[in-house]
Amino acid sequence: MRSPSARTLRLLAIAAVLAASVGRASAQPVDPGSVTIVRDRFGVPHVYGPTDASVVFGLAYAQAEDNLELLEYSALLALGRATELEGEGEREQAFWSALLVRAFELPRLSREEYQRAAPAMRALYDAYAAGLNHYLARHPGARLRVLERFEPWHTLAMLREKYYLQEFIWYTGLRPQELRVSGLRWREDDSSGAAWRRSAFPPPAAFAAAERAAGREPAQGSNMWAVAPSRSASGNALLFMNPHIGFFGPYQYYESHLASGEGLHFSGTGRYGFPLPYIGHNERLGWSHTDNDPDHGDLYLERFEHPSDPLAYRYGDGWRQAVQWTDTIRVRTAAGVEARPVTLLRTHHGPVVAERNGRRVAVRLAKLEEGGWYDQWYAMARAQSLEEFRAALDRSAIPYMNIVYADADGNIFYIYNGVVPRRATGLDWRGAVAGDDPRTEWQGFHSARDLPQLLNPSTGYVQNTNSTPFTTTRTGNPDAAAFPPYMVGRDEDNARAKVSREILESRDRFDFEAWARAATDTRVLAARENIPQLLLQLDSLRDVQPERAAALDRAAGALRGWDGVGRIESPAMTLFILAAEAPEPAGAWPLVQRLEHAVARLRRAWGTELVPWGEVNRLQRAHWSGRAGFSESEPSLPVPGGPGWVGIVYNFYTDWGPGERRRYGEAGNSYVGVVEFAPRVRARSIVYFGQSGDPASPHWFDQAPLYARGEFKPAWFHRDEVEANAVRTYHPGEEAGASPR
Repeated sequence: MRSPSARTLRLLAIAAVLAASVGRASAQPVDPGSVTIVRDRFGVPHVYGPTDASVVFGLAYAQAEDNLELLEYSALLALGRATELEGEGEREQAFWSALLVRAFELPRLSREEYQRAAPAMRALYDAYAAGLNHYLARHPGARLRVLERFEPWHTLAMLREKYYLQEFIWYTGLRPQELRVSGLRWREDDSSGAAWRRSAFPPPAAFAAAERAAGREPAQGSNMWAVAPSRSASGNALLFMNPHIGFFGPYQYYESHLASGEGLHFSGTGRYGFPLPYIGHNERLGWSHTDNDPDHGDLYLERFEHPSDPLAYRYGDGWRQAVQWTDTIRVRTAAGVEARPVTLLRTHHGPVVAERNGRRVAVRLAKLEEGGWYDQWYAMARAQSLEEFRAALDRSAIPYMNIVYADADGNIFYIYNGVVPRRATGLDWRGAVAGDDPRTEWQGFHSARDLPQLLNPSTGYVQNTNSTPFTTTRTGNPDAAAFPPYMVGRDEDNARAKVSREILESRDRFDFEAWARAATDTRVLAARENIPQLLLQLDSLRDVQPERAAALDRAAGALRGWDGVGRIESPAMTLFILAAEAPEPAGAWPLVQRLEHAVARLRRAWGTELVPWGEVNRLQRAHWSGRAGFSESEPSLPVPGGPGWVGIVYNFYTDWGPGERRRYGEAGNSYVGVVEFAPRVRARSIVYFGQSGDPASPHWFDQAPLYARGEFKPAWFHRDEVEANAVRTYHPGEEAGASPR
């Protein structure tokens, strides 16, 4: 027998360190008096405690302080109980959400994951629920509308509902109008996506998937970059974190900083309802995520054609037996809460929830049952080196999301992260596959080391913007031919990736100030590409229809003199974006037709075509659900950013308000962070509104002015700077206004 290699011994040592670190979390109930929450000048909670579980307790308490209503609603979605809260207008959509929660058995799977969790993880789940319940106990006026209390497994259900039901089922190619469950079908006239912001179902991912299938870049995305010491003025690696989500709805981002005596010291953002931030940094390393499109799920066309057994389905040369069960959904109506029984079905592939071409469709999603997401994020957050971080990735529990990483040792790293099933070759995996063909069974999963990735490229930078791994940097990228075709989905070299590489190559070295400015850059790549073509088309039009061309002279003049940078005072930005968004034209001079559409719209609304971008493009805060809508009579701020598909880093997606004069932000730059891994790490961050969900709080909209200007607040990380900028310091349940129930 050969002795282990040095590399093997090193990996075994790292694995032992990780196992030991994860095992440190205390299994004892958290003493609230041992937890200290420091709220800084922007209301961000910095949570200190002796154990990892204690700071998770404090994080939960802070989340409940800032938006208990949102937390409960997210939990109700995950438990399939939002129907007990929703009114008549939302009932059908909430009912379908609840139906899918039950079909995929999220509560059962989440309870089982909690029961088999390692003691360290159970301690975190227990602490998170205890922190939420402690807030309720100490604030008699803060009542839940449906739930009686939070359970430790609820956070596992929230994660599953957010990712598997709001995203992954739609990435398989399933369409809302195909849903067939318990004899019910989703109304096809409600599947356009026009009202997704006011409903949990169908979620935006359903329509993003449809955009991808049609060959269009999805409307929303995220950005992340890292540069190596060779490209940094200080010789320290730099990281840019910029996830994008909708500004309203469940599972909003929540900024926090956790510092435990057991070693968890992490600052960044996660979701309301999640026990850990999962984008950010510790004192040695950090990372960000962007969504990617690996093929981690499949639709199976099942053949229920047995002459006498309705639960038998064809498999190979024989039959298998489907499992059928009943459940009950409680629905609030004008007459009270009604109990509605539903009948559910699953094959060995997964729940049967749809019908396509007369065949029933079962859905299989990677790691739905196994879970382990939080375990991996916890190990990533505690890692202190590249090797420890990659050992955490080897858990292969998180089914998707690109990662860009940087550390204090100067390493930068990109991986097309995902849990990708091993599949048979020679089959078409792009659509639904035959459930009766044994060749369509998965053959385990690819390891993290099998995925496209790039470590310390010679260019000195990596970037990803929901884009293909094969254009991560200028040269030396992974070779697409080295990976199976099903591994990397429809990720493309999108406009944000192109403008990111341009920015990253625009200077030899970035100092921290230049890095922060680049993170909210507003140059518009598509303007440089399209405006010259538009002006040529106008010149051509002028030869045959001079009056028509002359009507566009003012607009053309603004565009001709524009430098292609989005600014709030720029009417050219307004014209360009509205023209880019115009309906697809037919016939000659298509770019001219788009400009005519923009000019006509602006003249109707404003009386002129020369309207500064900041007059049109606004940021306004409404209720977290988004159902209250926007109003021109309420305060709002001008924003220079724009939709990412035009090739701009500062992403800001909007919807028209009443009267269609102004459009208000609904998605885009949600958390923006920049980090320098100096010996004393430093960071800045910003969110789109503010830390608190309470309109009476000073932190309801206090970050918005900085956000609108493309600026940052300090993201204080070290205890001395946190205390120097502290506004409130307290133990959970001992702050002003708290009292035992």
